[in-house]
Amino acid sequence: MEKINYDSFVNRHVGVSENDVKKMCKEIGVNSLDELIDKTVPEQIRLKEKLKIDSPLTEAELLSNLESIASQNKVFKSYIGLGYYPTIIPGVIKRNILENPGWYTQYTPYQAEISQGRLEALLNFQTMIIDFTGLPIANASLLDEGTAAAEAMLMLYSTRKSNKKNSNVLLVSNKLFLQTIDVLKTRSEPFGIQLRITDVNENNLTDDVFALIVQYPDCNGEIENYTKLFELASQKGITKIVAADLMSLALLKAPAEFGADVVVGSTQRFGVPMGYGGPHAAYFATKEDYKRHIPGRIIGISIDANGNRALRMALQTREQHIKREHATSNICTAQVLLAIMASMYAVYHGKNGIKNIAERINNLTKLLENGFKSLNINQLNKHYFDTLQIDVNSTDLLNRIKKEAEKNEINFRYFDETKIGISISEATTLTDIKDILDIFSKVFEKKFEFNNVVKNTNQKESIPVSLKRTTEFLTHPVFNTYHSETAMLRYIKSLEKKDLSLTSSMIPLGSCTMKLNASSEMFGISWKAFSELHPFVPSEQAKGYEILINELEKDLCAITGFEAVSFQPNSGAQGEYSGLMVIRAFHKNNGQGHRNVVLIPSSAHGTNPASAVMAGNKVVVVKCDENGNIDVNDLKIKAEQYKDNLSALMVTYPSTHGVFEESIKEICDIVHQFGGQVYMDGANMNAQVGLTSPAEIGADVCHLNLHKTFAIPHGGGGPGVGPIAVAKHLKPFLPNHVFLNVGGEKGITAVSSAPFGSASILLISYAYIKMLGEEGLTYATKCAILNTNYLKSKLEKYYPVLYTGKNGFCAHEMILDCRHFKYSANVEVEDIAKRLMDYGFHAPTVSFPVPGTLMIEPTESEPLSELDRFVEAMISIRKEIEEIENGNTSKEDNVLKNSPHTELKIASDDWKHSYTRIKAAFPVNCVKENKFWPSVARVNNAYGDRNLVCSCLPISEYEEK
Repeated sequence: MEKINYDSFVNRHVGVSENDVKKMCKEIGVNSLDELIDKTVPEQIRLKEKLKIDSPLTEAELLSNLESIASQNKVFKSYIGLGYYPTIIPGVIKRNILENPGWYTQYTPYQAEISQGRLEALLNFQTMIIDFTGLPIANASLLDEGTAAAEAMLMLYSTRKSNKKNSNVLLVSNKLFLQTIDVLKTRSEPFGIQLRITDVNENNLTDDVFALIVQYPDCNGEIENYTKLFELASQKGITKIVAADLMSLALLKAPAEFGADVVVGSTQRFGVPMGYGGPHAAYFATKEDYKRHIPGRIIGISIDANGNRALRMALQTREQHIKREHATSNICTAQVLLAIMASMYAVYHGKNGIKNIAERINNLTKLLENGFKSLNINQLNKHYFDTLQIDVNSTDLLNRIKKEAEKNEINFRYFDETKIGISISEATTLTDIKDILDIFSKVFEKKFEFNNVVKNTNQKESIPVSLKRTTEFLTHPVFNTYHSETAMLRYIKSLEKKDLSLTSSMIPLGSCTMKLNASSEMFGISWKAFSELHPFVPSEQAKGYEILINELEKDLCAITGFEAVSFQPNSGAQGEYSGLMVIRAFHKNNGQGHRNVVLIPSSAHGTNPASAVMAGNKVVVVKCDENGNIDVNDLKIKAEQYKDNLSALMVTYPSTHGVFEESIKEICDIVHQFGGQVYMDGANMNAQVGLTSPAEIGADVCHLNLHKTFAIPHGGGGPGVGPIAVAKHLKPFLPNHVFLNVGGEKGITAVSSAPFGSASILLISYAYIKMLGEEGLTYATKCAILNTNYLKSKLEKYYPVLYTGKNGFCAHEMILDCRHFKYSANVEVEDIAKRLMDYGFHAPTVSFPVPGTLMIEPTESEPLSELDRFVEAMISIRKEIEEIENGNTSKEDNVLKNSPHTELKIASDDWKHSYTRIKAAFPVNCVKENKFWPSVARVNNAYGDRNLVCSCLPISEYEEK
């Protein structure tokens, strides 16, 4: 099939036209697109039938379909709490960040010079967290509160002092959020960490405890003073984790002040919609002692080549890309877009605004308590911020209240058969308080006068004096400058202009699939019916989500060939971990819990070995041959060597080298022969869809990067979604959840805080699949392969292509070998990456999977004109290298070594280079038409790591450091 109905959405998604396809095939040396696919994808793994997916919808039909689904959700007023609260998103943030492709299509800021905008927003995020928690270092977000707590547990476990090396108990408060306890259970098991879930008091600080974790305020809404407990814990060498409500910290004492070693939590209350569970940015703050161990990304301040302030990701040697099987956490755990929204919420409101919001929440809660007193209804919490615990002393009364509340479209939390929780939020109004009291008044058949309740509300302190905040926060000018919409809009736009996104040019990153995120796919995430649902509402209120999730599962099963899907993992790395935990549960169920060896090819992405270790496995590396394929003989030897303990093989297909390996079925058979399971990393699934499938190849489980293959935007490094699809025999072990039965009958405990992870963005992938249909999905895959082979054909005359299949073709990505330039011209691959910025491009993936190379993936979304523009840039750079090789240009002073060139540098009177300004800034004509200016020159990473600064210090203090 080469013709496609160009009235359909596929014409919007795929960048090349039918005529372009013909030209490109001619350039590549094939007669047709189908001939290229036949020569690229091994015949033995090709699907024999078309995907069983519905006919495609037009964009208008899709939106009508989504409206129908949305109408099935019932958005009640939510007072459930438990870490999820209605919030008010400032319009200037919603319109200019959440709904703006200039922000949501950026890539992870590995190329710092063209990422200064989001790096500044993330530095603001870190500063905000440092200020609220009182701890000196914070990362730039994690996935959710539950996984952040798990990361804290593992960090403190791996860094235990010598006197605690034999201690393996985490003391867990029985008043911690239940979903957090659920995730802790999952993450602790592979490490042999014992959870002691009980009342956290001094009698439980036994010698076998290495750390403790408490909720502040606790899950019932009560505020506890942990000062004495923490002092005693410190004396016993026990470290302390506090899971804290960020909004409450505007009024409550910072956890660092009473001895916390780590503080974690969610920033959802800072202008991020509940979204039926996500995505939301978690936070993680800790002491300087742990700066080399803190999980996730840290943004730090450094200088550029001109001595100017520049930001970049700091201490990257902590990353699993470098540490691999020695990693204790996984770097792919950020929610950048949501962290940016939360930080901008703080910038917009400032200290006074945040404090006013917190005080209003607390005052409305006190007013509600007074209303209950007027009705003689028992309220149990003595000290609280936003949550009351009502004891009605009767199951019948509770059921009647629940019925009346739901009749009035109100959701409370129901602790047990007689207790009701009510959590007040930023969105709560006086009218809402009256409506709540009216429900209780009606059920209890007691009259009250609301105006009298308001007048007579005593000003008793719901927060104990000893726990009132006395320290300053959000003092930096960035939080005290942009409070008008005009100022805020200009600040947001000033940062956006510093970042290269898909709105500027293609981002040709191998393994990262920066494809089009169509506007029609994105609309629904802002709709109230999807964005304002609490994740723990009764299932009958989320029928729209149920329809959407079931349909998406059906389609993903058709695409993968598998039996069932779990949507709980909320990143690709989390999907890897979840898949391995499901395999672990499968082996244990079969009485083979000793199976703990995972075979991983040497070419694998660094997340693979890190995830394997986190799932309690031992990593054994399998060699690759000279063509980049898995060495089948080495695999056989190691599979047989470890046959008694073999758990799984982790394999990426097509390979990380961008090749459809011919021996993949044999590889899977070998692993199965020796009792192992095959885990397929779905990073390159966009080269399989419609042509082959993980099940066809012989895998047992795979994770799918919905934020890559299925069009969810990268968001500058998150949100991501990494659902796992499994074969029938693994279905019983899919992850469950404490609040909703979403997994198998023998399912592992939760891997994320919410039952469906980042549920609200699942509708993007739903829309993507529905609008493309079977024909469009398959055609998109073919065009992804076409575009890469077109670039290969154009560039292989200038740069060696490292790996190809047996017929000389690549999959959806390829590797250019740049290693010899180091010897011929003193040019490193990093120099080429930075020089591409002067041409207006983000660099391809640098030095992965082979050091000194560029891995290029153009995706199917790019038009031929953009592919040709990239080709022109790469050829021009090769000629610049040739000038150095021929001795016509200095090896030290040249356009590559000094790239990128900033606008300020080009305009400077101090120009001492041997080449012209025009050559530096406008090397080819197309750059003159649409110039993107890097805002800083090349960043000095080593300087930043030697002088670690990861918050918004005043310039004078920064210069001192």
